[in-house]
Amino acid sequence: MVTDSPNPIILYDGVCGLCNRLVKSVLECDRRDVFRFASLQSDFASQILRRHGASPEDLDTMYVVLDHGQPSERLLARSDAAVFISRHLTWFWRIAAALLRIFPRPLREWGYRMVARHRYRIFGKYDACMLPEAKDHAKFLDEHPPAA
Repeated sequence: MVTDSPNPIILYDGVCGLCNRLVKSVLECDRRDVFRFASLQSDFASQILRRHGASPEDLDTMYVVLDHGQPSERLLARSDAAVFISRHLTWFWRIAAALLRIFPRPLREWGYRMVARHRYRIFGKYDACMLPEAKDHAKFLDEHPPAA
């Protein structure tokens, strides 16, 4: 991604098993080093969400922050965030994004909300946010001590 704007930031539920798998997948498939990350439970994410009138307590929504810190800063939420992320990864995920875009947005949002509602039961819930590996530490913008 060649641009003068800051890297897109994925805001994710740090204690959700599905969300942590998503983050690990993005780290593996983000060959152009496009994305940065912050857990929804962090003060960093809370400040961004409040600026946009979104609730920091809503952990059922994944966001992508575009143009962080710029006058043009904006949020993509739920399925729009998922499509955006997928479009910037490897070819497999770009195909998945194209297929998702075939569905009308209300249908994508319904599917997203169904998965979000049951994600802890299906994928589990951690007691604390995951710690990134040392090689990925700089990609996480919320407060994490370096992984050993």
